[in-house]
Amino acid sequence: MQPTPSQTIGPFFHLCLTMNAAGARLAGPGAEGEALTLICRVLDADGAPVDDALIELWQADASGVYNHPDDPRYQEHDPAFPGFARAATDDKGECTFQTVRPGAVTGEDGALHAPHINASIFARGLLKRVVTRVYFEDDPKDPVLACVPEQRRATLLARPDSVKPSAWRFEIHLSGERETVFFAI
Repeated sequence: MQPTPSQTIGPFFHLCLTMNAAGARLAGPGAEGEALTLICRVLDADGAPVDDALIELWQADASGVYNHPDDPRYQEHDPAFPGFARAATDDKGECTFQTVRPGAVTGEDGALHAPHINASIFARGLLKRVVTRVYFEDDPKDPVLACVPEQRRATLLARPDSVKPSAWRFEIHLSGERETVFFAI
């Protein structure tokens, strides 16, 4: 018998973790706030689409409250807003989420953080997930974003889609010159 070669992680996400098409919906019917579509695209170092990645999003509701007991304002969270979803990328490296624009949240230090969405990316070749934040291009003032070198901040900004109203696009470059800023958590 010959030992089998080791393999990188995936591509199994499409089979096991994204079976429910509704999984890409962070906001349930009747959720408060400005409804929006977030289109995420995952690219490799050469700019080629990564067609077997998985993206998980977690965010605060329109009032800036997380659906989590550790949030001091948890009792005030919007019950129609679960605030979590995951989706697998397609052959263009894209996946789409239905959500609402998050409200500003108060950080542990008491500073107000700009509306943002927390994203975890799982993909082949990654032994651990990578984590980033999605900020909106029209509201980029934030203490965490201010810690990122100015020339790299653009990698964390979602931009309005030029065709679809109420849609935003966010590109995630896993490596290379345009690599997205990832956070060690």
